[in-house]
Amino acid sequence: MEQSENDWIAAPAMSVSERAREAALARQNSLTKPPGSLGRLEACAVHLATLQNTDAPQTKPAYIGVFAADHGVAAEGVSAFPVAVTGEMVRNFASGGAAISVMAAHLGAELEVINLGLVNDPGELDKVSRLDLGPGTANFVSQPAMNASQLAKSLDAGQRAARKVVETQSQLFIGGEMGIGNSTSASALSCALLGLPPEDLVGPGTGLDSAGVKHKSDVIRQALKHHEAVIRTAQPLMILRHLGGFEIAGLVGAYVGCAQKGKAVLVDGFIASVAALVAVKANPSIAPWLFYSHCSAEPGHRHVLAALKADPLLDLGMRLGEGSGAAVAVLVLEAACQLHSNMATFSEAGVSEASD
Repeated sequence: MEQSENDWIAAPAMSVSERAREAALARQNSLTKPPGSLGRLEACAVHLATLQNTDAPQTKPAYIGVFAADHGVAAEGVSAFPVAVTGEMVRNFASGGAAISVMAAHLGAELEVINLGLVNDPGELDKVSRLDLGPGTANFVSQPAMNASQLAKSLDAGQRAARKVVETQSQLFIGGEMGIGNSTSASALSCALLGLPPEDLVGPGTGLDSAGVKHKSDVIRQALKHHEAVIRTAQPLMILRHLGGFEIAGLVGAYVGCAQKGKAVLVDGFIASVAALVAVKANPSIAPWLFYSHCSAEPGHRHVLAALKADPLLDLGMRLGEGSGAAVAVLVLEAACQLHSNMATFSEAGVSEASD
């Protein structure tokens, strides 16, 4: 049955170490700087040390999993790009030409692409895992995007990615996504979960003009009306099945799986944050394990971040997806870790501390 297949999602996240948090705070307070002078870098280092239960938090190695899938709602003309682009971009990921490929190489991070179901399937490729759940989701304007089996398998694909984070002894997971039409799916999910109208959340995605954004809003409004009974249940996984995508569900499974296995997650932009919203609503215990990398230029992202009580590390006007914003934010977390671990303490440097 649908519920029992997904029961693992509700299992609690690994508990965090209060001892490690206290030790990290004590170290921050002993470093050769005025307290708080490194701003949020201090808090980032302390929180990562708490999650990793260590005196020396690390971001390396990082594991990047990019989930790719197509969306039936793309048939409604909600994207500036044709649906074939998803498969073409999967090929680009594999050959190293995409933004996330470049950043993964720069970070020395493991990069895996998980093909969950494409219209233009490029077949077997190096660094691409293939789990064909069909040529994308159904058009959720008039039917559920996924059946129960597709949802369960998408979530399980995320859980497998979390297992690989553990197997590779990675310190940090970044989830990326690729799928023409997925900003429409993410916007519809946001409307359903937050109770907000499409006008508040819908943006240009891959580059729609104002008329395109209005049409996208109209399509989402039609879908919300069709799935009104499901939305009223407020069951996040049921809403995900009706309005989501394979790759969004994959991210949900990865976030929950990483938190259950004690691995920190760096969440990317709008679509990845919507997946985080679904995941946290389905399992609130995972919330401490999620860092938020940046604020996307997509207008709906600020609403989603506010609902998550998230304060992202960066605001660079990015809206690419793929995990690219999170990969850039790794550099900030790495700086926080280096400063925390390698600055001298007052006693080590022979520097006088401030008087009370």
